[in-house]
Amino acid sequence: MLVRNKLPSPFPCKRQSFNTGDSRSLSQKRSPVKRPRRAVVLSEGTMLLKDKKELVANAIRGVPDFPKKGILFWDITTLCLDPAAFRCCIEAFTERYKDKKIDVIAGFEARGFIFGPPLALALDCAFVPLRKPGKLPGETIGASYDLEYGSDRIEMHTGHIKQGQRVLLIDDLVATGGTLGAGIKLMQQVGAHIVEAACVIELPELKGRKKVTDAGAELYVLIEKEGA
Repeated sequence: MLVRNKLPSPFPCKRQSFNTGDSRSLSQKRSPVKRPRRAVVLSEGTMLLKDKKELVANAIRGVPDFPKKGILFWDITTLCLDPAAFRCCIEAFTERYKDKKIDVIAGFEARGFIFGPPLALALDCAFVPLRKPGKLPGETIGASYDLEYGSDRIEMHTGHIKQGQRVLLIDDLVATGGTLGAGIKLMQQVGAHIVEAACVIELPELKGRKKVTDAGAELYVLIEKEGA
């Protein structure tokens, strides 16, 4: 259903009214700036999951030859430009995990930080960032993973995820699965229970799913895209 009214917030806040002593209405005091608004989809209660996934898929652009020639880069910043599509993305994850008793969402630097916090709010759970070395100010624990040439590492603050907590790992995309594999290893180090690893996009040709499952976690994705 298409509407032209303001979307209701999934995280409602109470409005406060202030008496300034002036009896004029706000519209009398100040003329609002008129901005053109396009129709958006109210997905709550009106869209099937497959329709939400289609909206998400169509909102993500492919950028050829980035970061180097021969690579097709899937850019989720265009998804963030579309409030209806971004809402559908968070709702699709929320529907899957709302009854899974998630304690913590652990999001990977950097694009996991886009999807993790709004999902944590929707699920009423904590969010913990998984960062590159040297980015966190406190004592950290980490796990390394292999790159094509060399290795890299992710870290989190010590004690921010505790033994037995139910954790959801989240990132924007799974390609070879190296980063997710390191996240799984890190959760295993602290004795957390990994409910699942979740990504918006999977590139099946790169076989990252096998690396994730071999590491000991199940993988859930919203959409698949081509890429190598």
